[in-house]
Amino acid sequence: MRPVLVIGYVWPEPNSTAAGSRMMQLLEFFISEDYSITFATTASESVHRANLESLNISIVPIQLNNSSFDVFLKELEPEIVIFDRFMMEEQFGWRVHAVCPDAIKILDTEDLHFLRNFRELEFKAKNPESIKESDLAKREIASMYRCDISLIISEVEEELLKDDFNIPPGLLLYLPFLIKEITSAEIALLPQFEEREHFVSIGNFRHAPNADSVKYLKQEIWPYIRKELPGAQMHIYGAYPSAKITQLHDPKNGFLIQGWAKDAAEVVRKARVSLAPIRFGAGLKGKLTEAMLCGTPNITTSTGAEGISGSLDWNGSIEDNPKDFATHAVELYTSKTKWLKAQKNGFNILDSRFSIAEFYSIFQSHFKDIQQNLKHRRKDNFTGSMLLHHRVKSTDSLPKY
Repeated sequence: MRPVLVIGYVWPEPNSTAAGSRMMQLLEFFISEDYSITFATTASESVHRANLESLNISIVPIQLNNSSFDVFLKELEPEIVIFDRFMMEEQFGWRVHAVCPDAIKILDTEDLHFLRNFRELEFKAKNPESIKESDLAKREIASMYRCDISLIISEVEEELLKDDFNIPPGLLLYLPFLIKEITSAEIALLPQFEEREHFVSIGNFRHAPNADSVKYLKQEIWPYIRKELPGAQMHIYGAYPSAKITQLHDPKNGFLIQGWAKDAAEVVRKARVSLAPIRFGAGLKGKLTEAMLCGTPNITTSTGAEGISGSLDWNGSIEDNPKDFATHAVELYTSKTKWLKAQKNGFNILDSRFSIAEFYSIFQSHFKDIQQNLKHRRKDNFTGSMLLHHRVKSTDSLPKY
């Protein structure tokens, strides 16, 4: 079997993060293509990590700035190397180039880190410089040039890279979440409107947009909802809650911090409505596509919905004003007619926008072209060759001074 090496920034945690789910989708793609996968990471063991061994994926701990990685590469001789986020390409890309120059290098961006950071600074009124002056943007885009292809999860981000940064389209591949079709039989087994109760919000609290979302929900949105629906509860799930988050636990007012969910889909299926008042961030929000899979309508913001529905109707409502957000949440919670229509919209979005069969085919075709034309593609990518040349030379020379 042909070897694939994935260099992970963290362990994939599909029940904790959208990034974890995304990584599992990519791993499953390469398994379906009969590749032998090795997952290597510098990260400490994670209690919530996926059981990769059950998928016959080899696990290898690696160290930064250590020649043992070179020995490991020589023994493995990977045909493909996937960098999970640009930081991994910065740290290990030059070694991959030196030891395995013919290996295809793929960058999975997860989301554009520089865009997320820029929006957070804007939101916090820290008056960042132009996004093109961002140090993070320069680093992340340099990694894209040094790789043979970068997987971009959102059309919005793909357009930004092409239109504002003039990245050659051939270096980018729009590859959103890869979601299996939900069948009519599976839909029939989902809890019905009358069988569901309460609101749910879910997200990893190490991710700043999620922590902000819960505080915003507690302080500015939930009071409106609770006033109209005094018997309803707000259930907040997420891994790694900080003390500031756990202090928001307020049983008297039905605001419950539940912590990590062993089965995120199960708790979302039981809820009647999902709430995601996300005020900054980037990429696609896995919590929203998961809600659609669970048949759970959602109220979110324009930031939360970005890149998901295209021109299709949302599976609930998109509101940026807290009072309007709460009003539509109450309407969706109490109207079975609106709830059923919203649920149907969610299934339509998944089927139209995230078809695993469609994007598997696109990925396979694009990957075949890279394999057949690798030398030509690299010759055309002079900027990438130049950046890689200076990265290798500067890193190789550093210990000598």
